[in-house]
This record gives sequence, structure tokens and C-alpha cells, in this order.
Amino acid sequence: MKINVVGTSGVGKSTLAKRLATLFSVPYIEMDTLYWRPDWQGVTDEELFAALTQATAAPAWVLDGNYNRSRPVKWRDVDLVVWVDYSFWRTFRQAVGRAASRAWRQQELWPGTGNRESFRRSFFSRDSIILWTLKTWRPNRARYLRDMADPAWQHIRFVRLRNQRETEAFIRQLMAEKARQSVA
Repeated sequence: MKINVVGTSGVGKSTLAKRLATLFSVPYIEMDTLYWRPDWQGVTDEELFAALTQATAAPAWVLDGNYNRSRPVKWRDVDLVVWVDYSFWRTFRQAVGRAASRAWRQQELWPGTGNRESFRRSFFSRDSIILWTLKTWRPNRARYLRDMADPAWQHIRFVRLRNQRETEAFIRQLMAEKARQSVA
């Protein structure tokens, strides 16, 4: 199965994508790892699309990330797009908590880049992930609603998860489907 987990920054995409990759025993691919280089420098679209094409050449995977300009590449062969669409306040609270935790621990975000959150960058910068969450939550919702209705993506099964209860029910459903397939 080829799955792309999408949603606004801070909503819990990575956590869910890692759970799904573990459930299906398939590679977990983080788009931020493909994009970011040292000193917060991003790669060109050409480099991103080449890395994405290579990473998704496997027969099954779980991809974590939006990067909407990459949809023609990442959704070409995808089976399932899981949209984590939690409420604004929950998403915002999680984004703030994650930013503070990362800044406090000085955790390197993507191996080999040296990129770390800082309190200044997270809370007092134009590059703030919190500001990004504020700016993108509403437009992301509108875009994914359009995508779900777009005939160009009719080959994709979309699942919209609006809260943790729906997410856990979805995981249970996938586990049951997996168990049925292994018996057949």
C-alpha cells in the first residue's frame, strides 16, 4: 500500500505516518528530510521531485508531508491519502508544544542537517513554525476539500480524520483489513 499522510504543521502527521509504516512494515518517508539541507536551505523543486521519485519507487511506503507542488509526483501512484484535519485549536496547541519541546531539547530535526528549532526561531521569527501553522490551517482545509472532489485525483482513496477518536477507529479498521488479507 502507498499512503500519503497530509495536514497542517503540528497536527500529528509524522506520528500517524510512523504508526502506519510500522503497522504495514513499510518504509516511512518524511518529505522534510528530502527537502531540508544544512542552515535551513531547501533543495530546488527539481532535486525534491527526483528524491521523491526515488523514495516512492518501492512497492509500498508511507509518506509524511504536504509540499503541495509535489502532488503530481507523490500522488501519481498513491493508493490512500490520509488527511489529519483536527480542529484549529488542537493543531495550534500541538504546534506550540512541539516547537517549545524541540527548542528546549535542541533536537536536530533531520539527520545531518544540523537544523534545530530555537525559541527565537519558533516564537519570534518570520520563519516560525507556529506562524506557519496560523497562516496555513484554513487554506490547507480548503485545498484538501477541493482535492477530494477533483477528478484528477479520483484514483485516490481519501480519508479525512477530524479527531483522535476517528484516527484510532481508522487504525483499528486498517488492522482488521490487514488481518483479513493475511488469512485469505
